Amino acid sequence: MKSERVGLYARVSTADKGQDTEVQLRDLRAYAHARGWVITGEYVDEGQSGAKDRRPELDRLLKDARKRKIDLILCWRLDRLGRSLKHLILTLDELQSIGVGFVSYNENLDLTTSTGRLLFGILASFAEFERNLIKERVIAGLANARAKGRKLGRPTKAINVDKMIALRTQGYTLRAIAEVMGVSHAFVNKTLRNLHLKMQ
Repeated sequence: MKSERVGLYARVSTADKGQDTEVQLRDLRAYAHARGWVITGEYVDEGQSGAKDRRPELDRLLKDARKRKIDLILCWRLDRLGRSLKHLILTLDELQSIGVGFVSYNENLDLTTSTGRLLFGILASFAEFERNLIKERVIAGLANARAKGRKLGRPTKAINVDKMIALRTQGYTLRAIAEVMGVSHAFVNKTLRNLHLKMQ
């Protein structure tokens, strides 16, 4: 049997005073060697908040996972990987769908085992429950606002249709018209199509 190729992920944020990613990596390397895994890369985000949408090294790690350059990901703790429960579930779900394993060292969570997959299912259920609660609160809030006579949605922007037609007649592209008028490309497309003025 060939050895599993593992990518190690470590992160510390600016809020983690005095912490060093080397502490995380030391544990991860020892764990990988004990399991007989081949470390193909170390992905380290220093001074990156867990709340950030984009983290350069995490993005690179996931890109390598999608290209199947690694068989599994090993991180020090779940909160090092996910910026929220929802983000964590989506990331782990994607890894499962592409056949890349995931192990969290501190939580002893191994998604390559049946127990790990069961725990992941429980986490996913909590995330779905949280989403449903938020959705219910939003719906209730909108219903309450309507009951009080509040007008919902964005304020309608006055559009000079004659100017839109003139620009199109002058040869402006739909995208150029959208930029000039400060509206979306889709809005211009729909408006001109409704006026039978969209050119092929």
